Amino acid sequence: MWLLALEAGVAMFMLIFIVWWTMFHGRSPERPETPPKNNKKPIEHSKQNSDENPQ
Repeated sequence: MWLLALEAGVAMFMLIFIVWWTMFHGRSPERPETPPKNNKKPIEHSKQNSDENPQ
């Protein structure tokens, strides 16, 4: 009977260890976002075309 309890304990430990390992191992630290190199706003072509050529 003690052998079954030992086996169940080892299986529970392995399950918890595998879940912990997959959740936290290999996660890279979050880096703050770097600002874009180009500080200009992107040109919205649809607005430019409609403003220049009202039809």
